[in-house]
Amino acid sequence: MRTSSLEPSKHVISFADDSPEEPNNWSRFWKLYSIATSIMTVLNSTVASSLGSGVSHQLSEHFAITNEEELVLPTSVYIFGYVLGSIVSGPVSEQYGRKITMIGAFFIFTVFSIGCTFAPNWPAFIIFRFFIGCAGACPISVVSGICADVYHNPKSRGRALALYMVATCWGPTLGPVFSGYLATVSWRWPWGLGALIAGATWPFLLVYKETYSPVLLRWKAARLRKEKNDPSIVAPSELEDNTLYHVLTVVLSRSVRMLFTEPLVFFTSLYLSLVYALFYIFLESYPIIYGGVYGLSPGKTGLMFITIGIGAYIACPMYLWWDYFLEKNQRAGKKWALNEEYRRLPLACAAGPFLVASLFWSGFTAKSDIHWAVPASSGISFGIGYLLLFMAMLNYLVDAYRVYAASASAAAAGSRSLLGAVLPFAAKPMYDDLGIQWATGTLGFICAVIALVPFSFIVFGPKMRARSPFCQFLKAQDEKDQERREKTALEGKDEEAPGEVEK
Repeated sequence: MRTSSLEPSKHVISFADDSPEEPNNWSRFWKLYSIATSIMTVLNSTVASSLGSGVSHQLSEHFAITNEEELVLPTSVYIFGYVLGSIVSGPVSEQYGRKITMIGAFFIFTVFSIGCTFAPNWPAFIIFRFFIGCAGACPISVVSGICADVYHNPKSRGRALALYMVATCWGPTLGPVFSGYLATVSWRWPWGLGALIAGATWPFLLVYKETYSPVLLRWKAARLRKEKNDPSIVAPSELEDNTLYHVLTVVLSRSVRMLFTEPLVFFTSLYLSLVYALFYIFLESYPIIYGGVYGLSPGKTGLMFITIGIGAYIACPMYLWWDYFLEKNQRAGKKWALNEEYRRLPLACAAGPFLVASLFWSGFTAKSDIHWAVPASSGISFGIGYLLLFMAMLNYLVDAYRVYAASASAAAAGSRSLLGAVLPFAAKPMYDDLGIQWATGTLGFICAVIALVPFSFIVFGPKMRARSPFCQFLKAQDEKDQERREKTALEGKDEEAPGEVEK
């Protein structure tokens, strides 16, 4: 611990570089436990997001719903709940801590998951799904911040985020499989399974440790004030404005402000939103393709999503290979390898062709005289592109914004959730009007245009970061920390010596 006197009445504490209380210095077990538990909550959220895919017929019969657009609501209102939940949960976790935010949200998630299982009528069911979505947005928004908390090294942090992205990819692919088969027993069973999975996650979540350093320092300062009977001991975050007005106008608006004032966040969100929405369009278009063209049952149609998960697994070694290749060239002193934009963005550039190819592949091979396995295999290409893109772009945001990573990720999550909630309504009309081939082909052309975003970041990314108030603030803090380390080394001071800490 270090202390410094910003003013005569205040002694500000901070963690020493090697402090065991700093999450970056935790044991390997607790780091992995934090990431694994977070990924479990993500799986809960993403599996629940697509559970409505294979149960539409049973819902229609039980609740007497004949309007096809209404049958899209169980998925769309859930994803729309992501929008509100993302805006709130990311910034709140940066104000009050990851643990309390995660536990509060997961409690709501569990309660309304049970509610969906026993919903008495259609309006109640839809409202319950909305609140599950609001709560389910929390892990999606916060996990990237948790990775930044426990892994300050970009390489380790990137690998942790890669594991998280596999969960976000596999979750929605499992939902249609579960619901497609369980709904044949009862429409309640898929939602009951979601509640059971949530219940199995609680023991792990309760043991979860807080990872956000500013909150840990605040707790430490409170403990020291009591032990030493010294009210002047404070944490850096206690010097900030923590009034309700500040929380409502600054903290909760941070992700929205970042979305519209930070070009890196805006264009990343735009690209990810389109690809994310494609995934949820598939929840509506796969029954049209595999049920309509090939006559497959809802359960077998759900199995088609497994190919996307297979593609996600293939993307993982590609990511690890790039990590090795980059590190090798960094050690060799290659100038391009030292460029921050080349740490993540080449993978995002490679993702575009995989995504575009998968759409044309699927659209123009989905014919009755071509075996269903041919269009289904396009999911492998989509899974590769989807995971490479999300791993690269979200890692890029976390690297750029670090302590603000949760807010940046929340901005991306909220915007893509909005598109993911709206576009599925257009899926069936689009496929009816254009046909399978040209509806999917049109999406392919749009994806080809938006795939230019990571290429533009390689060229203009440094200028964007140089103009970003968030990035410049973090850069200034890094420079101060480096100056302090150099000063400490020159003066021969130990780690408990006073260091300069500024608000």
